[in-house]
Amino acid sequence: MDFTLSEEQLMIQKAARDFAQNELLPGVIERDDAQKFPAEQVKKMSELGFMGMMVDPKYGGSGLDTISYALVMEELSKVDASASVIVSVNNSLVCWGLETFGSEAQKEKYLTRLSTGQCIGAFCLSEPEAGSDATSQKTTAVDHGDHYVLNGTKNWITNGNSAEIYLVIAQTDIAKGHKGINALIVEKGMPGFEIGPKENKLGIRGSDTHSLIFNDVKVPKENRIGEDGFGFKFAMKTLAGGRIGIAAQALGIAAGAYELAKKYSKERKAFGTEISNHQAIAFKLADMHTQIEAARHMVYKAAWDKDQGNSYDLSSAMAKLYASQVAMDTTIEAVQIHGGNGFVKDYHVERMMRDAKITQIYEGTSEIQKIVISRSILRE
Repeated sequence: MDFTLSEEQLMIQKAARDFAQNELLPGVIERDDAQKFPAEQVKKMSELGFMGMMVDPKYGGSGLDTISYALVMEELSKVDASASVIVSVNNSLVCWGLETFGSEAQKEKYLTRLSTGQCIGAFCLSEPEAGSDATSQKTTAVDHGDHYVLNGTKNWITNGNSAEIYLVIAQTDIAKGHKGINALIVEKGMPGFEIGPKENKLGIRGSDTHSLIFNDVKVPKENRIGEDGFGFKFAMKTLAGGRIGIAAQALGIAAGAYELAKKYSKERKAFGTEISNHQAIAFKLADMHTQIEAARHMVYKAAWDKDQGNSYDLSSAMAKLYASQVAMDTTIEAVQIHGGNGFVKDYHVERMMRDAKITQIYEGTSEIQKIVISRSILRE
């Protein structure tokens, strides 16, 4: 076993850390308050190659491995989870799905723009009645020969208004169940495609989350990804990789909160000494550090499995389940260590606690991860 990062991976990690501290940290609290999309920061992340990290350079991507992607997600998430989820969706759910399953024409038309950050993408699976139960798609794509007519509503879509390219999962043949579902590429501006109001969220308030409404949207047949009926399998395979990105995000939130708590504990005095000298605080930090390190190994192992061509359904589900719990536990303790200061926005940790919660919900709730894990281990 070799736990050493390569020189290239260390350089990428440092670049992401420097960017997070120099470009994301200034104004992060204000963006959270105002629910402001970090447009300028996304542009700079595109210039650094963060929006298409794993995409082949022939399509404008950085051609990096999944571990490098996880390292970037971790560093960005230590400071601004709103910015990191934009990177995660564009990389894991949009670019990866298009590059792996899209046609050459689709890659040339859409992937190059997405991987270079000329535009960003959105992944549209969830509906009012189809969150965890992804088979219950009410959005329909009726086959009209050379095109589909798309009708329905999608909920809680990250990059909902900022994206220009949307991967939409819809039911074409209800009699076939999940085998009658297709994945379609929809462009902003297609007649009948409307963007609903922005959601007022607990956390990741800088990312724009919207409902999307499709009213008789005409989608060309060449915009279908894969064969007829491949949509559900496409969504599940794409989400398996997406778990690695969100697990890395959760890891970063936890690590960022821990670093702030440790620093604060060395500065804040109580009963005549720094609070880090009190065993009650020192033991909290010990637990936090241990759990974060365990989560980090799980995240990197899932990324390594993907890079090696191994099955990563189980390792990515375990990484997301555990890292998201560590994110919640660590941020709660970080607020506690900060005391009254932890309850106000100036010290960041209250925002990080709010951001941590979504990692247990999106791209498969913790309960769904347990289903994935239990089914996998019981097949052995």
